[in-house]
Amino acid sequence: MKVIFQKDVPGHGKRGEIKEVKDGFARNYLLPRKLAVMATPEAMRAWEMGKQKEAEIAQAEKEEAIRLKNELEAHTLRLPVKTGEGGRLFGAVTALTISDKLKEKGIVLDKRKIDLKEPLKSLGVHTLKVHLHPEVMATLTVELTSEP
Repeated sequence: MKVIFQKDVPGHGKRGEIKEVKDGFARNYLLPRKLAVMATPEAMRAWEMGKQKEAEIAQAEKEEAIRLKNELEAHTLRLPVKTGEGGRLFGAVTALTISDKLKEKGIVLDKRKIDLKEPLKSLGVHTLKVHLHPEVMATLTVELTSEP
């Protein structure tokens, strides 16, 4: 029996795959648990439409990531921080701080997308990687300056 997998089934198929499986396995396991549906002509058309819609959504997400990448790389984020003697920072600048500052400027970016191994603890210009999409990586320039 030919089925369209609705969910991943380890050892048998992944979501969206069309495979030929044994009739008993389909009737007794896959279909009752809604892990797959029979590959009827209507189901095949719906599967094609869903596949096209997913491709359109993925393309739109990638285009949005590229737009955000261009916006991030066009500017330098300047953060005034409190410093003590010798230019040492009080505290540190974290990914959350950077994300909040970007939000103030109208750029919504999740702090987990900023690749920051350790918090920034020194004045100057720092270059950070930002994972926007599996295929799109941006470079964010952050300049830490002493607060007057």
